Amino acid sequence: MLIIADSSALVALVVCDALHLLEQLFDDVSVPQAVFDEVTVEGKPAAETLRGYLSDKVRTIDITDFVIAAEGLGQGELEAMALYKHLHADYLLVDDKRARKVARYNQIAITGSQGILLLAKHAGIIERVAPFIARLHASDIRISDRLTQRMLELAGENG
Repeated sequence: MLIIADSSALVALVVCDALHLLEQLFDDVSVPQAVFDEVTVEGKPAAETLRGYLSDKVRTIDITDFVIAAEGLGQGELEAMALYKHLHADYLLVDDKRARKVARYNQIAITGSQGILLLAKHAGIIERVAPFIARLHASDIRISDRLTQRMLELAGENG
């Protein structure tokens, strides 16, 4: 299976020490050039880790005619959606609320950083999602409490 990743979800996976799960869940992980450029800016959180991890996963894409109703999205999100369409990927890894809405409108199958944790638990790769989610909450990454509760419920860890 192929997953195309956007920047915010990649950073979240690094922060909660779960980036390795992508390789265990998917045959191919790719990012567009704009996402690589966004996450590897010197001084940004996880820049060095992501530079090493993504160095052989970058693909270029012309975004013309691939994504509709995309006002307000960044270049990385647009390129990630276009790359998803161009490569007929299985999932788009994206956490941004607006980008997720546009992806759904464009009939793009999405998952987020917490969704990756849930997939990993169901695949038997990790035993619990709660420790990973706790690391996310301890960071500067904004996470919806409602989504977190839902993920814990789906993982059977809500109590």
